Amino acid sequence: MIEKRQASSFYQHFDIKEKPIVDRYVGFFNRFLFQNEPILTDFLNPREEYIFKEIVGGYGQVYEYGGYDKAEKKRLFLCDWTTPYSVQDFEIVCLEIEYNQKWDTITHSQILGVLTNLGVEINTFGDIISDGEGKWQFFVKKELTNFFAEQITKIGRTKVKIKKIDSQHILQVKDDSQEKEAISVSMRLDTVVSAVTNLSRSQVKTALANNNIKLNWHDAVESHIIINIGDVLSIQHFGRIKILDIIATKKGKMKIIYKIWQSKKR
Repeated sequence: MIEKRQASSFYQHFDIKEKPIVDRYVGFFNRFLFQNEPILTDFLNPREEYIFKEIVGGYGQVYEYGGYDKAEKKRLFLCDWTTPYSVQDFEIVCLEIEYNQKWDTITHSQILGVLTNLGVEINTFGDIISDGEGKWQFFVKKELTNFFAEQITKIGRTKVKIKKIDSQHILQVKDDSQEKEAISVSMRLDTVVSAVTNLSRSQVKTALANNNIKLNWHDAVESHIIINIGDVLSIQHFGRIKILDIIATKKGKMKIIYKIWQSKKR
């Protein structure tokens, strides 16, 4: 007999800050299990996707889609092993930002700022993408299409219109990440950040105090946290890095191989 899952049984496997996320996803799973009801999540970041899949285990199939290939934020669809699915099941709409590209420019940070100040949860929208030549699009939950279109009329000082587009006109996104290496004396968060950014330890300490560093999409405040392969660090005004590998050197230091998406300075 299958028993109801208890969120507390998962707490030890995740950070204490992730307890509310675990509670929510265990609730989703139990609803799926005992009400035989497919579950469609909001847009989840990769860490949230991992937690959701760990909770589900092998008790159902989990499909994922973020509106385009290689999306970072995705909606997950949990169903039984016999249920077919299509991309329409994810209820995702792509919206394009129309503006005068000849005279005006807008940036990713400006768009994100507008979206997060609309009074909606950050998980109601997905990735913000660009072709690198001035065109911008973003993905939202289908039921909020009209809300975003009506509420967003300016980004920065630029007047804009929001237009729904079909999948044939979604932009081809260029991966502008680079693979790099750095040497660190340890895998403590503060020493790793210092190694990859060339910031001093005191500057890193200030950045942590100001909540300018995120680890796996959560504010990082403790400098002694140990960084592992697969972790993602977001550092304000610098960019985002993903740890690909960690190799001990002959001199007892750590060679960190990482992928970096650097902030656009414009």
